[in-house]
Amino acid sequence: MTETTEQTPAEPLKPGMEGKLGIYLGVVGGVLVLDILTKYVVQRTLRLYEPVPVLGDFFRLTYIFNRGAAFGLHLGDYSRYIFTALTVAAIIGLFVWFRTTPATDRMRLFALASVTGGAIGNLIDRIRSHQGVVDFLDFGIGNLRWPVFNVADIAVTCGAILLAVSLWREDVRAARERDAG
Repeated sequence: MTETTEQTPAEPLKPGMEGKLGIYLGVVGGVLVLDILTKYVVQRTLRLYEPVPVLGDFFRLTYIFNRGAAFGLHLGDYSRYIFTALTVAAIIGLFVWFRTTPATDRMRLFALASVTGGAIGNLIDRIRSHQGVVDFLDFGIGNLRWPVFNVADIAVTCGAILLAVSLWREDVRAARERDAG
């Protein structure tokens, strides 16, 4: 007589969670791969602080390190540690928000994942090097230049815009329902 052991199944995902998790991990992973790959290529092919014209002076590739945050915001000697802690807190907050977002709100799921992927991309740089985050996309005319940025920054910015649109649409929908009822 053989003895059978009963295995308890792993806790199933909540309904709709499979699709949500797929979107989240796919977008976060895609942003991370693209960000890491572009930074790797930049570090292997460009010289630090030497602009390479792509579209004349308007668009250049300029490999720099940014020790601060967006737009070169810097908080002194402890910037690296402060921005690392803030980024980790933001990533946790974004994941909690993702968990509470309905599976049907694809725009918000994509937005949250995009911001998260970008935040993780820059966090990796901040952790691995005291020099800061690798930036290389340089736009402007002459001395009027936008701060140099990277793929992670694009993901954070686009994700934040989509998140704002998603929240605005939710407010409009709620106002219509309130007015109708």
